[in-house]
Amino acid sequence: MFKKFISFLWETFKIVVLALIIVVPIRYFLFQPFIVRGDSMIPNFENSDYLLIDELSFRIRPPQRGETVVFMPPNHNSSPYIKRIIGLPGETIKIAESKVIIIKNGENLILDESEYLPETSKTTGQVEVVLKENEYFVLGDNREFSSDSRIFGIVPFANITGRVFFRAWPLNRISMIEIPKY
Repeated sequence: MFKKFISFLWETFKIVVLALIIVVPIRYFLFQPFIVRGDSMIPNFENSDYLLIDELSFRIRPPQRGETVVFMPPNHNSSPYIKRIIGLPGETIKIAESKVIIIKNGENLILDESEYLPETSKTTGQVEVVLKENEYFVLGDNREFSSDSRIFGIVPFANITGRVFFRAWPLNRISMIEIPKY
């Protein structure tokens, strides 16, 4: 009886150790859970959505326009934020007359965000920012109620935790998160 109990404990210990060997590296180096707090990303992400963040992609390639990222806001010691990357290094981002304009190599491009923003959405403010190497400009999808690069400025690459790639909750909205096409 005692021998069976010791055998059971040993098998349980091996399973726990194996699970930790598998789970800990995945959790700390590859994927991280994130729960949306607030309404700044409505209609695409809602308060209490449970998301998975890919921490590996940006070690292989730079962030792309349209990707939703989780990051620590510059000059703030607060919780991580979730926003959409709008401006990339080397670009000038200008917001005027409710339009987001990207200036690169002397060309002006009005950003078409119709794939993920409702027609009635307006990007308020008057902003013009020149992005240097490893600097990004981010905006919330709920532009009227979002604290984003219009407020706190650019986001350094070093502050970006990773990209949102999967929504695990609520069950009726489980989905892979796609990058919009511009």
